[in-house]
Amino acid sequence: MRRAPQNWAATNMIDPGSVVTVKTDATPEERADLAAAITERLRSVMDPELGADIVTLGMLNEVLVDDDGAAVVTVALTTPSCPLRAQIDKDVRGAVLSVEGITTIDLRIGQLDPDAKARLMDTARRLAQEGATATSIPPRARILGISSGKGGVGKSSVTVNLAVSLARRGLRVGILDADIWGFSIPRLLGLDGALEARESKMVPKRLTVGSGELLVLSMGFLAGEDQAVMWRGLILNRAVQQFIEDAHWDGIDYLLIDLPPGTGDVQMGLARMLPRTELLIVTTPPEAAQKVASRAADMARRGNLRVAGVIENMSAFTCEHGETYALFGSGGGSRLAAHLGVPLLGEIPLDPDVASGGDAGVPIAGTDGEVGAVFNAIAERIATDIAPLLDASGCTARLLEVLEEAAGPARS
Repeated sequence: MRRAPQNWAATNMIDPGSVVTVKTDATPEERADLAAAITERLRSVMDPELGADIVTLGMLNEVLVDDDGAAVVTVALTTPSCPLRAQIDKDVRGAVLSVEGITTIDLRIGQLDPDAKARLMDTARRLAQEGATATSIPPRARILGISSGKGGVGKSSVTVNLAVSLARRGLRVGILDADIWGFSIPRLLGLDGALEARESKMVPKRLTVGSGELLVLSMGFLAGEDQAVMWRGLILNRAVQQFIEDAHWDGIDYLLIDLPPGTGDVQMGLARMLPRTELLIVTTPPEAAQKVASRAADMARRGNLRVAGVIENMSAFTCEHGETYALFGSGGGSRLAAHLGVPLLGEIPLDPDVASGGDAGVPIAGTDGEVGAVFNAIAERIATDIAPLLDASGCTARLLEVLEEAAGPARS
């Protein structure tokens, strides 16, 4: 492993919120700016089981930056065999390299000592007690918010087709249509009718997909398709909160949340209600769309939500003669992913069958054509690499269990 140059400065065993480690000849302003940039970016690296960032949890031990922008970052895990090590490794690398001025990163993985592990437990307990929303969502389930900077990029279509692709893998997938004003999930899935209640909680609509199943909640089941929903602020957030708290999500493997476009009340409320949410950013090829989509990612990171990846929708169109045309330009998805330091999960071709399938309530991901294969490949990557199901015997899953069910008596 490369040794740090002698002209580096460092702080050891960093306390949450106090990362200040920069080159020795920097001015005070440069030290403050670089420290703030690195700290804020690393706060976007989440432990998905605990729903908190590695800085807050005390897992960030050391940061070094030299004159050439080479960084050494030391992160301590609860155990060296942590099954989330690969994800945290990728997220730290992406976050640090997305800081302007950082050229390389040497990431070193260590292990928390007993005292640090106890402090992590106390922090996790406090966060669970202060901010957690009681839900029926299983602890092992992954929560993915499908987000975009603006409307018209096909975010709802991407949500539905990803859910179908995941269900085809034999998974139980929840879909929460949190786009209260512009709900379209029921039509895209061919579902209608009023919701039922059981034990004073909403029962999601169910749809069998291959060997898997979809569980769906949407304002579309409570209001007519052509009826305007004129809610804002607290009322809007309360509606989403009811869909999360007052619903039977038991047994799901994934919950996909179709978020409203932009960076409004619902997104900020979600960061508070479900802090373990991870975002997939949907954009289109033009650079203007990429710039707008970056706002959604910035909002996520300010709310300490992990940005898991980027999906480019409406990519090149291939006509029946085999010619391919980039009607909306190219490269927006890859540029956004590089800017954010996250992977580009896939480029979905512009294909009229996507729209016609949605109008008919038959998502294209349920077919074996070219576009369906793209969605299936993205789902494969999500399930095996980007957001695999949490192992109940994972590095902090057992610790979470030892949180004495979060609301138990305080640790003495």
